[in-house]
Amino acid sequence: MRRSKPVRAVIAAGAVLLVMLLAAGGTGAWMLFAPNFMPERTYLIHIYPDSDFRWLCRQLEDSARCRNIPAFIRTAGLLKYPDHMRTGCYAVVPGMSNRDLLNRLRRGHQERIRLTFNNIRTKDDLAERLGAQLMLEGDELAGLLDDGVFCDSMGFTLQTVPAMFIPNTYEVYWNISAGNLMQRMKREYLTFWTEERRKKAENIGISPVEVATLASIVEEESAATEEFPVIAGLYVNRLHRGMPLQADPTVKYAVGDFTLRRVLYRHRDVESPYNTYLHEGLPPGPIRIPSITAIDAVLNCAKHPYLYMCAREDLSGKHHFTASLAEHNRNAARYQAALNRRGIYQ
Repeated sequence: MRRSKPVRAVIAAGAVLLVMLLAAGGTGAWMLFAPNFMPERTYLIHIYPDSDFRWLCRQLEDSARCRNIPAFIRTAGLLKYPDHMRTGCYAVVPGMSNRDLLNRLRRGHQERIRLTFNNIRTKDDLAERLGAQLMLEGDELAGLLDDGVFCDSMGFTLQTVPAMFIPNTYEVYWNISAGNLMQRMKREYLTFWTEERRKKAENIGISPVEVATLASIVEEESAATEEFPVIAGLYVNRLHRGMPLQADPTVKYAVGDFTLRRVLYRHRDVESPYNTYLHEGLPPGPIRIPSITAIDAVLNCAKHPYLYMCAREDLSGKHHFTASLAEHNRNAARYQAALNRRGIYQ
């Protein structure tokens, strides 16, 4: 049976509409699911509080090798992402589609970064080192480190809070807040101070914070890590005998100059609770953030009779150790003569 012209027209129009719908559906599916990002390797994009959508698109196009940025923009608009951007560090994986990336961005599914710190002396140095690896603004962390009330809430004082930071590598979110970072470091501190380590500290007769304080002195005394347990044992001997530590690094800390190559009598007379020539016992807190190596050297300090140490006259950075004051004085005289020969007077 032959169809009438109106029927054929309706069928033709329907076919055209179906083709258009299928084409539109295909385009929509391509925009959502087709690979659109082809960086050579996984690219991490960091979205700051002041980052806008245009900035993000430029980064994706320039660094994440976005094949079709208009398609990404249209998809982002459909998902209402531009008005709901979230800070963080996000991974753009080779072959990723618009939908996959936008799902990560919209839901805040971040990549953790590796936060590393070591070889740090002051709290300002610590805040700068950590801030350079995180989204932290300006002096956020430095402000907490200098806030006595906050440090007290963490179980530390302004002087002892450096002991809470155990140099290592940690996985954290890039946009972690300063307060949450402090809380994380406190948890890591508690994890580090195992029952075994606490027992060793107890056997020496000092607390974990005091271990960190002594470790900071040990680490400043020598660059030779093999000397750490010997130096630690020497200072433990002096503590147990009630002798002042007379540690030159504490004088440099009191003076505020770690570049001093020669500690003079005038430096030793500087009044400071950190000056262990003037005050017996340990200083109020660490003079640097000690490494795990130095902390464990204190906890496993060598058992020996040494009470005195002096840098070697070859200026190798290593030391002579002795239990005799007379022998120590002879070692000191040779060292002073070596400094004089080289014209090192301060």
